[in-house]
Amino acid sequence: MKTLIEIHALQNFVPSNLNRDDTGSPKDAFFGGTLRARVSSQCSKRAVRGFFAQKRDDGFFNPDELAVRTKRVYQAIADLLDGKHDKNEALAKAEIALSYVKLKAAEGGKTQYLLFLGRKEIAELADAIHDFWEQIIAAPAESEEKGKGKGKGKKAVAGASPKEVQERIVAIFNGGKAVDMALFGRMLADMPEKNQNAACQVAHAISTHAVEREFDYYTAIDDLKPDDKPGADMVGTVEFNSACFYRYAVVDWDKLVKNLQEDAELAAKGLRAFMEGFVVAEPTGKQNTFAAHNPPEFVAISVRRNSAPRNLANAFETAIRVRKDESLTARSAEELAKKAVTLRAAFGGKEETLVLNLTNAAVDGFGKPVASLNELLDGTLAAVKG
Repeated sequence: MKTLIEIHALQNFVPSNLNRDDTGSPKDAFFGGTLRARVSSQCSKRAVRGFFAQKRDDGFFNPDELAVRTKRVYQAIADLLDGKHDKNEALAKAEIALSYVKLKAAEGGKTQYLLFLGRKEIAELADAIHDFWEQIIAAPAESEEKGKGKGKGKKAVAGASPKEVQERIVAIFNGGKAVDMALFGRMLADMPEKNQNAACQVAHAISTHAVEREFDYYTAIDDLKPDDKPGADMVGTVEFNSACFYRYAVVDWDKLVKNLQEDAELAAKGLRAFMEGFVVAEPTGKQNTFAAHNPPEFVAISVRRNSAPRNLANAFETAIRVRKDESLTARSAEELAKKAVTLRAAFGGKEETLVLNLTNAAVDGFGKPVASLNELLDGTLAAVKG
């Protein structure tokens, strides 16, 4: 029986520029015929991964329960082999060993693209290189040369590797039981059989209402400028907006457990951290300028079984408008609850929903109210294990 955990959050930010496009403007999108503020899913996931790093530093996660995204894996392997082998030789061996599985180096001692690797995977690669130190040797120059221009260079290098070494290295790429990789997945272009499908999907957050871009004009003065030299020494503008965002994510519990090699305890630990991080972690864009630290004031988490996911963004297809002295977040919460109840009646499905409502919005029928984030997280995990 498939189990989905869906998070719905409403978060009203003060003037801010949380997630910029290539021109430095706040990201946006048209939805329901009006312009909405937007925060990309990549930005939201990056914030959660930053939260995971804090949880690691606090001792909640062991370092080997998380992954790293890097082009500097050769250096990471060499650092683990420090004291056992010469540093430069270790770097060279790491490049050769990964070339056996078609991961070749670019200039500057980096991989050709970012690799998302569990820390356990990196540690096991270092162990394998140490164990097979003498067998790991560069492929003959002619075997690489033959493949040039024909897309066969990587195959030639892999084919020239000792079979037992190649099999050991291939087996290492299993995700390493890294929680963030299990949630967000990974793609290895040269080893597609080692891709990991994500257990989690995160939507682009959009404002529940229409927005317009605004501009902050600023100036700066040279502190050491003589008093008889008036005027600003730097002028500029920065774009911003203020928006109440609808944020949505869904986690496939069974996929998460599978990605973590059937470790249900670690999956529960990762799920709790993800739910907490999704609620409290903030994008970092222009925060020194705007200090937009506004936690969500409405969060609902549903545990649903044997039904398709339900993003409730269409509750805001018609942009929310509020009257004087009316709360934008509360009005958004009421429309969100109304949409959820309507879809539940139409499509059915077994569901348990908990609601943290700090807005005093009338959301009767949506779910069971809770008083705190901890109660929300604990209740959700109990429903999952159910």
